Formats: sequence, structure tokens, C-alpha cells
Amino acid sequence: MQDFTFDETNLMCIYNGENRERLIQLLTEMRGHLLPEETELRELTDHTLEKLRAMTDEEFAKLELYPDFEE
Repeated sequence: MQDFTFDETNLMCIYNGENRERLIQLLTEMRGHLLPEETELRELTDHTLEKLRAMTDEEFAKLELYPDFEE
């Protein structure tokens, strides 16, 4: 299973779809709206998408996608 960073997990929480494929779709759509100067968010999104694509639906189902705004 992929290890997601704090920021990757929060990004997934914000865009959480009902499953892994839907989340990939939502993040891909969001990425298409980023401005050229939003490089940090683009890199974060790219790394998150890479990890999501590499995992199985079963692994995704085990993730606890709850935002942690305290860290």
C-alpha cells in the first residue's frame, strides 16, 4: 500500500469521491484548472495521482480519509 503524506491525504479528503476511480477523475479535472504558477499544488496532485493509480481498489478502501487540520 502507498504511504501518503499529510498534504496528499488532506487533498484526497477535499476531493474524495465515492471510490478510487472517482477520486482520480476529480483530481485530474481539478489539475486541468490550475494556473501555470500553481506549481506546488500541481506537483502535490501529480504525486497523489501517481500513488492512487498504483494502488488497488481494495487498498484504497482501507484508507481512512478524514482531514486532520490540527497538524
